[in-house]
Amino acid sequence: MSIQILGMVATQNGSESLGWANSKVVDPAFLRAFARAHDAAGFDRTLIGYSAASPDGFAIASDILATTERLGVLIAHRPGFTEPVLVARKLATLENLYGEGRVAIHHISGGSDTDQQREGDFSDKPARYRRTAEFIDVLRRTLTSAEPFDHEGEFYKYVGAFSAVKPNGRIPIFFGGQSGDAVAIGAEHTDTFMLFGEPLAPTAERIALIRAEAAKHGRNVEFSVSLRPIVADTEDAAWEKAAAIYDAAAERLGNHQAGWRFGKRQGDQTSTSAQRLQDAAAESEVHDERLWTGITKLVGPAGNSTAPVGTPAQVAEAILKYYDLGVTRVLIRGFDPLNDVRRWGEELVPLLRSGAAARDAAASDVSGEPALVGAGGTA
Repeated sequence: MSIQILGMVATQNGSESLGWANSKVVDPAFLRAFARAHDAAGFDRTLIGYSAASPDGFAIASDILATTERLGVLIAHRPGFTEPVLVARKLATLENLYGEGRVAIHHISGGSDTDQQREGDFSDKPARYRRTAEFIDVLRRTLTSAEPFDHEGEFYKYVGAFSAVKPNGRIPIFFGGQSGDAVAIGAEHTDTFMLFGEPLAPTAERIALIRAEAAKHGRNVEFSVSLRPIVADTEDAAWEKAAAIYDAAAERLGNHQAGWRFGKRQGDQTSTSAQRLQDAAAESEVHDERLWTGITKLVGPAGNSTAPVGTPAQVAEAILKYYDLGVTRVLIRGFDPLNDVRRWGEELVPLLRSGAAARDAAASDVSGEPALVGAGGTA
């Protein structure tokens, strides 16, 4: 499989345009329907988000894995609140219960001081990134060490650390962040570097920068890009749909109906990734013909929000241009989350897979050798 397609599940139905006000925070029936929809649509893995106020990601992951046949999970985790030796045992246990390759972890070091402080963390960003690096080192060692080990670092100290439960395969480690500290740590420690959906040119620049940093450590790093496709039968209908999403989100934001997700105190955000999206939105409402930044500018730095707009074929081609840059994992989530996943399984997901396969075949024909996966190495 040359491209991996990721989704993002939620425990309740809602979005910037739909709102969340009338939905329980944890709606088991919706969660399971959403997970099964991803599985049926052909997604490889689904991200489970993290914040100081959100439901527990490991519990959600267990429910998703039990509900689906083959869908993998990507559990967002913020180092600093749970010991890495315990997280390693949690991951290995899930993988043993539900199957090799179905469990991965995404490390987020924290882009909001307010959200960090809700959980009692008052460290600054440089310290948070150093902690993430040490966390990943201990996590990997716990997952792989056949013998008890000692560790003494800046943030963690153990004597005789050991996990009797080991994964049957490798637990993929994802990471996100765009500050200088984030690039240095992610390039050295992560398997897959997650990027927000910036325009193509700055994305290419970031990939080159991170690859160069990874090369200093003799490493190859995979890349993921996160986007919010808006798809309709015709291009005009897709842009009309985008306008309707904007109007609904603006109304809810103005009426304070969007819930705590819009309330991330924009001035408190210290995320370089989020600021880069805001810079792109300020520069233009549309980049690269169909990458729309309208919602990005409206909601502020509150997560991935850039949207390729068009027919299924047009949106697939727009996304595959990131694949041409070396992005081998694509995270897509919609503004009508459950229904979008179902629709994408009919056309968008198959088009992404066939388009990536065609590109790989063409590259192999030219070189006479099998194509590297998206030219990005292996994770």
